[in-house]
Amino acid sequence: MADDVVRQFRRDAQDRLRRLRQAMEAQRVDLVAVPPGPNFFYLAGFTPKPDERPSFLLLAPEAVGLLIPELNLEQCRNELSHLPEAVVASYGDDEGPQRAMQALSSRLGGPVRRLLVDDGMRADFFLLLRRTWPGGEPGLASSIINPLRMVKSPAELTLLSESAAAADQAVRAAAGACRPGATELDVAAKAQDAFRRAGAPEVLFTSIASGPNAALPHHHTGARRIAPGDGVTVDVGARRNGYCSDITRVVCAGEPSREYAEVHRIVDAAVRAALAAIKPGVPCREVDRAARAVIEEAGYGPYFVHRTGHGLGLEAHEAPSVTSTNELVLEEGMVFTVEPGIYLPGKFGIRLEEVAVVTATGVRTLSGLSRDILTV
Repeated sequence: MADDVVRQFRRDAQDRLRRLRQAMEAQRVDLVAVPPGPNFFYLAGFTPKPDERPSFLLLAPEAVGLLIPELNLEQCRNELSHLPEAVVASYGDDEGPQRAMQALSSRLGGPVRRLLVDDGMRADFFLLLRRTWPGGEPGLASSIINPLRMVKSPAELTLLSESAAAADQAVRAAAGACRPGATELDVAAKAQDAFRRAGAPEVLFTSIASGPNAALPHHHTGARRIAPGDGVTVDVGARRNGYCSDITRVVCAGEPSREYAEVHRIVDAAVRAALAAIKPGVPCREVDRAARAVIEEAGYGPYFVHRTGHGLGLEAHEAPSVTSTNELVLEEGMVFTVEPGIYLPGKFGIRLEEVAVVTATGVRTLSGLSRDILTV
């Protein structure tokens, strides 16, 4: 299944490039420059390995250009054979990229009045672009790429589902390791191994927070040993066939305390309220407000210290941002996390996270795991 879907994703590249060009025309953009990374992969179906050598996918209204270091040239020709119209320029390490960039600029055609660059572009890459097109007014490519990436195709949704299944396996493995005496690092290692066995070798994070450490939303997994009765927050994610997973569940090393169980109940109710609010036409802010209202009504409002969720796809954090002020309207095919939490300093914290897919009539979630407290 995965190989067929990956091939379909690559075949869809032409359609993604067409839609990007439509957005460029509407916003009067003359050139979009994308270095290796998620946006390159999204638009071309493949990305070269990023390093200090400048490499670009260059989108002009009537042409596609590729600047490729010589050592990556053969691989790129093989991987990007579905883009036969692309104009390719390469360079060696001794000569550097400037001459190849100038050759590309003459072949892409037309003056560049407005130049959009990838948001995370290296400064030296950007300066190379400015030397090549000194008159172009710079801007951020996210303004036209993010709206495309936020709405996932059927192939992308399948890849996300397969990535989520791998994350479920990692949570099960981590939960089984949350025994008194084990360190957070021990538990993280079990999750990492499970990801790799499930075909997701690029592990992005295995955040294991035990006892009072779980009151820190972005705790760094460490050497603390799990004690009897500890609650453990397991937040893991990996990239499989280009697409990311992200899931959070809680485990208890023994019987949970009454307070822990009650806070868990409130957080789970907040997740359910947020999911119930999701459907096409609803602003993102209403999803955040639905979750926040449950926690505030229970008296824990000051202890919910972050947004309700974030987009998920080629990156673990991407658009949209599910905050109480984001007025972006949800569309079918959008994918984002729903992850409210309550964090009680010095005691414990609980966060539960689902990946939500906006459907024609509402929402579905990607994980097959219960949100109940897992006990060992």
